[in-house]
Amino acid sequence: MRCPFCGHDDTQVKDSRPHEDGAAIRRRRICGSCGQRFTTIERVQLRDLVVIKADSRRVPFERDKLARSVRIALRKRPVDAERIERIVNGLVRRLEAMGETDIPSRDIGRLVMDTLREIDSVAYIRFASVHWDFRETKDFADILGTISASVSGDAGEDFPAAEPKGKD
Repeated sequence: MRCPFCGHDDTQVKDSRPHEDGAAIRRRRICGSCGQRFTTIERVQLRDLVVIKADSRRVPFERDKLARSVRIALRKRPVDAERIERIVNGLVRRLEAMGETDIPSRDIGRLVMDTLREIDSVAYIRFASVHWDFRETKDFADILGTISASVSGDAGEDFPAAEPKGKD
């Protein structure tokens, strides 16, 4: 592991312990050159995932981008950072378990929305507004109407019925 301070590539592991309920390993390291200490976190990666964007571009899957999106959706909501990390870990495991290496961004967005819908309706709406590219207040009204109807029992369980037409 290369030292982030001086760039020297000879660092020693001083301590290792399980992290995130055993899904990762936290390692304390020390640089043999400058003596600085730093921490790394290692996670198991089952396969390299590729995201297929709406415009057919193929980009590598970035766990950090997914985590950032979930954190933004849950910002100022009653969900602690540890639970958010578990949510992201679960999403990544589900994506890897699909058995496909190429995953459309639309499918990733729906998986995230399904998860957020169960946790916090405000976070669900925040994420949906970005994923579906809401441009008018009517888009918000449509999804709020669907959520209200499903809570009162008037609609099915499938929130994405409020998905704006032609948006991915």
